[in-house]
Amino acid sequence: MNISVAKHSSIGGRPQNEDAILIYQANDKLIAIAADGLGMHGGGDTASSIVTEILSCRFIANADIDKELILEHFVEANNAILSKQTASCQMKSTAAALYFSRGRFALAHIGDTRIYHYRNQRIISQTIDHSVTQTAVLSGAIEASQIRFHEDRNRLLRALGTKGMIQPDIFISQDRFKNSDAFLLCTDGFWEYIWEAEMEIDLSKSNSADEWVSYMITRIGKRIDGRNDNLSVIAIMI
Repeated sequence: MNISVAKHSSIGGRPQNEDAILIYQANDKLIAIAADGLGMHGGGDTASSIVTEILSCRFIANADIDKELILEHFVEANNAILSKQTASCQMKSTAAALYFSRGRFALAHIGDTRIYHYRNQRIISQTIDHSVTQTAVLSGAIEASQIRFHEDRNRLLRALGTKGMIQPDIFISQDRFKNSDAFLLCTDGFWEYIWEAEMEIDLSKSNSADEWVSYMITRIGKRIDGRNDNLSVIAIMI
């Protein structure tokens, strides 16, 4: 099975890039991680880097697709971020991870960094943001289309770097990858500027993950105004 992967991360209109992305591929396993650091007076880049390092290293050491094991990885990343916090730097990070091993896969996320799963060039699932605006959608207070422009869109309900029990959403697939499957992991600085229907259109035109990312970045480049957030994406095509 051929797997095409691509990634892109840019600083946008911010002083520094606090996103971190990683792809690791070897033999029959692959891991993709996207994290968006929440600086809280600095340290966002440190928090997101901790996420990618710990989640990747632990999966490389043990590639079992197991819910409890993945939760342990997230707890370890959470504790590592907590250990770096100070009174003036309450750094936190979102996290989204795709684990692929021996044909099976798992999706895990916390915060509003998203994972989209496509089959036959159509979205068949996407993660549910842990945010104030997503809660408003679920309660019927606003439409899903309003999340991108809502004044509370950056208020998160869950993130790594939080004291107490953390609650990442973890999905373990019972099926193997299909030849038409594709995945997109992206921070809010990416998905805020492109609609889901456009992601599907660009996927349908693409022969590789690089091409898919290029189409989407071109769209976003026409919409940003130089004050936009860091934006990061990982694309995977089977």
